[in-house]
Amino acid sequence: MCTFHQVIKGALNENGSHWRIVAVQTYHGCCFLSSSALGWYVFFLDPCNLDLINRKIKSVALCVTACPRQELKTLSDVQKFAEMNGSALCSYNLKPSEYTTSSKASVLCPKLPVPASAPIPFFHRCAPVNISCYAKFAEALITFVSDNSVLHRLISGVMTSKEIILGLCLLSLVLSMILMVIIRYISRVLVWILTILVILGSLGGTGVLWWLYAKQRRSPKETVIPEQLQIAEDNLRALLIYAISATVFTVILFLIMLVMRKRVALTIALFHVAGKVFIHLPLLVFQPFWTFFALVLFWAYWIMTLLFLGTTGSAVQNEQGFVEFKVSGPLQYMWWYHVVGLIWISEFILACQQMTVAGAVVTYYFTRDKRNLPFTPILASVNRLIRYHLGTVAKGSFIITLVKIPRMILMYMHSQLKGKENACARCVLKSCICCLWCLEKCLNYLNQNAYTATAINSTNFCTSAKDAFVILVENALRVAAINTVGDFMLFLGKVLIVCSTGLAGIMLLNYQQDYTVWVLPLIIVCLFAFLVAHCFLSIYEMVVDVLFLCFAIDTKYNDGSPGREFYMDKVLMEFVENSRKAMKEAGKGGVADARELKPMLKRR
Repeated sequence: MCTFHQVIKGALNENGSHWRIVAVQTYHGCCFLSSSALGWYVFFLDPCNLDLINRKIKSVALCVTACPRQELKTLSDVQKFAEMNGSALCSYNLKPSEYTTSSKASVLCPKLPVPASAPIPFFHRCAPVNISCYAKFAEALITFVSDNSVLHRLISGVMTSKEIILGLCLLSLVLSMILMVIIRYISRVLVWILTILVILGSLGGTGVLWWLYAKQRRSPKETVIPEQLQIAEDNLRALLIYAISATVFTVILFLIMLVMRKRVALTIALFHVAGKVFIHLPLLVFQPFWTFFALVLFWAYWIMTLLFLGTTGSAVQNEQGFVEFKVSGPLQYMWWYHVVGLIWISEFILACQQMTVAGAVVTYYFTRDKRNLPFTPILASVNRLIRYHLGTVAKGSFIITLVKIPRMILMYMHSQLKGKENACARCVLKSCICCLWCLEKCLNYLNQNAYTATAINSTNFCTSAKDAFVILVENALRVAAINTVGDFMLFLGKVLIVCSTGLAGIMLLNYQQDYTVWVLPLIIVCLFAFLVAHCFLSIYEMVVDVLFLCFAIDTKYNDGSPGREFYMDKVLMEFVENSRKAMKEAGKGGVADARELKPMLKRR
């Protein structure tokens, strides 16, 4: 890779007309040249002299115009190569005619024999073709690993069980896909598990605290020594405070669950419909792959541009006679521009995924006869995104960037001032970072719903964000139920996949006797399983959020009467009918869900 250092040592040639690079020290330089006297490739005088600890080649590096494609055994061969190709492989202090006569040639010329090299495209390096250099590197690596017995056992465990690791990773991928289809059948069970755990946990904790308080209060004080009497009274008072607080928390929690019990039914119905969405739109499963591929391509381009920026500047001779490349003018601000571009474009790619998913799910929801769905709703959504909604996505991602950059600056300041700032400054910094993080999460959620409103109404970003915000506020309890219960259900799904993969890994690795330590392979498998489950279930969560907004709009515009039929699935219709019956039994009548909603600006 190119160095980020701006200083490259060099000297003037005899007539002073061109700069010549003598050596690149400390890190490996890059040959970005504007003079005919300079080369195009980095050539190392001793490319096989590897420093494993410092991760660099311990050799002088020169810029040459051509790499030696054949092995050069003597200095005469090196001289002949320089004369024929115009590529000097010795230090610039020596002329090609002095290669065979100078006493310094053994030091200033490459180590003989010079191995045949091939230029590495794009990186501009002369890499030895002979694998002997790489064999030395492998030997050094093995020696380093052999010196550490624990590391040796861990790595040997990974290498011995690589087939099992690969198989378990594929297992986690398959389990994630299966879970996305069957979660609609087990969503009700997961909700009951959540409810039971919360009830038992809150009641059990409160009961234990009151039991401890009663036990300590009944204990005779005569047995306590005077020195510990005050401590016992403080503990008794603390237990009373804890027990009262736990009781209040339990009562409030029960009241919340009582109020939200019907809205939990909506969460279950949405999960059921989301499972049907993946059956009709199976390509949604692969959205994480396309997004990851696009991010990798962009990050690779960003890194290469950063490397080029690291070697920009004008050549200036300093007082010692060396050449320094100094950046001046607008180029010195390109670093900030490049960093902002990294954040903005990354958020833009993620926003494109959200808009694509929203467009496909909206098409599914508002198609009454599912047999009349487009052949590829995903591709149709991508087409609409490219033709009409790129500006909406760019504006939404830019808003996230405006919040993310100040937070990153504050985090950098906090890390640099760690241990130096006073307690007040540290508290203020952490508070600002926390507030910006919360704001970023809220804006991310609002943006996602704004993209859904855009997919439904084809309105601009600001209008869609306002409409989505109004609906979210008027359905705050439902949103809270979906985000709490739904997120916990998806978390249980992630835990299920990780535990299943880990259990399979323990059973398979336990039968392997070729190594002693299989902790590292198991950790690798579990981490990969969690990442895969997170990627896939995040798409599931996105689909549920889109379905909720579609459901809210559907219940506002339609009431199920002739000419105003619902677009929703039968499961959601059953939820609406049950809500109507409950409201009629309560003597209030009407559609309970519709009264909570206001119309969007533009009817579809």
